[in-house]
Amino acid sequence: MQPVGDTGASSVSPTGSRSPRRQQRRDVEDRPAWRQRLTLLDAKVTPYVFVSPFFLLFLVVGMFPLGYTAWVSVHDWGLLSGQGEFTGLENYRRVLEDRYFWNALRNTFSIFVLSSVPQVLIALALAGLLDTQLRARTLWRMSVLLPFVVAPAAVALIFGNVFGDRYGLANEVVQWIGLDPIRWHVDTLASHVAIASMVNWRWTGYNALILLAAMQAVPRDVYESAALDGAGRVRQFVSITVPMIRPTVIFVIITSTIGGLQIFAEPRLFDTQGLGGADRQYQTLTMYLWELGWRVRDLGMASAVAWLLFLIIVVFALVNLFLSRRAGSLKGLSRKGARR
Repeated sequence: MQPVGDTGASSVSPTGSRSPRRQQRRDVEDRPAWRQRLTLLDAKVTPYVFVSPFFLLFLVVGMFPLGYTAWVSVHDWGLLSGQGEFTGLENYRRVLEDRYFWNALRNTFSIFVLSSVPQVLIALALAGLLDTQLRARTLWRMSVLLPFVVAPAAVALIFGNVFGDRYGLANEVVQWIGLDPIRWHVDTLASHVAIASMVNWRWTGYNALILLAAMQAVPRDVYESAALDGAGRVRQFVSITVPMIRPTVIFVIITSTIGGLQIFAEPRLFDTQGLGGADRQYQTLTMYLWELGWRVRDLGMASAVAWLLFLIIVVFALVNLFLSRRAGSLKGLSRKGARR
C-alpha cells in the first residue's frame, strides 16, 4: 500500500491518468529544443510588440519633429528659399537679442500665472464639491465639462463681447458700480486678465473631472474614521483628500504648466490684428513664433524660439514637480512630528 500523504498520489487521478499540470509540463519537456527557445523568445518579445505602436507613433509625430526643428534652428532657413548655410547658434543669438522675444516671454509668464494657479485651485475645490452627496450629481459633473467642448473660436467670440472696450458686459458692470471703463484690449494687465479668464473658463472643468476621478478612489472608511475623531469636511479635505491624490494633483499641475506656456488660440483670437495687441501687450511666445515663421518667413529663428520654449517648459515642469514633492514630504514630516 502507498503511504497516506505521499506526493505521488496527487499526480495520478482515480482513473490512472496524470494530472493536467503534470501532463502539460511533460509535453513541454518533450518538445524539441528549438521550439522551447521559440516559446521563451515569444514570452520575452510579445510585451514589447504590444507597446511598440505607441513608441513608433511617438517617434514619428514627437521625436522626429523635435529633432528636425533643432536641425532647422542651426541653419539659415527661409519659408520660401528653403535650407541655407549652416549658422550654428546664430539664430539663438538673434532671438535672445530681440526685444520682442523678451516682451513675449514676459507676457507668457504673466498669463500663465493668472490662468494656471487659479485654474488648479478652483478645479481642486470644485472636484471636492462634486465628490459630496449632491442631488443630480451626474448632471453637475457633465455640466462642468461643457466649456471644454466649446470650440476656442466660440469661446473667443463670447469673451470678446464680455470684455469689449465699449459695449462689453464687464464694462457695463464696472460703470454700474461707478468706476471708469477698462480698456481690455489696450491695457496690459487687463488684457492678461481677460485672456486668463478665457483659459480658466475652458479648462477648469476638465481638470476638476480628473481630480474627481482620483478622489473617488480614496477609501471611504478613511473619512468615516476621521469623522469619528471629530474632523470636519474642510479638515478631511485638507488632511486626507489632497495628500492621497497628490500624484494626480502633480499631473494636473504639470499639464497646466505645459498648456499655459504654450497658449496660442486665446490671445490670437482675442486680437484682431494677430500681433497680440497694437503694442504687442499680450503677444505670447507662440504668437511670436508664428510671426517669425509665417510673417517674417524666417523658419530658422522660429525654430530657435520653439526650442527655447521647449527648454523653458521642461524647466518649469521639473520645478513644479520638485516643489510639489517637497511640499508633500514637508507635510508628512510635520504630521509625524505632531504625532510624537
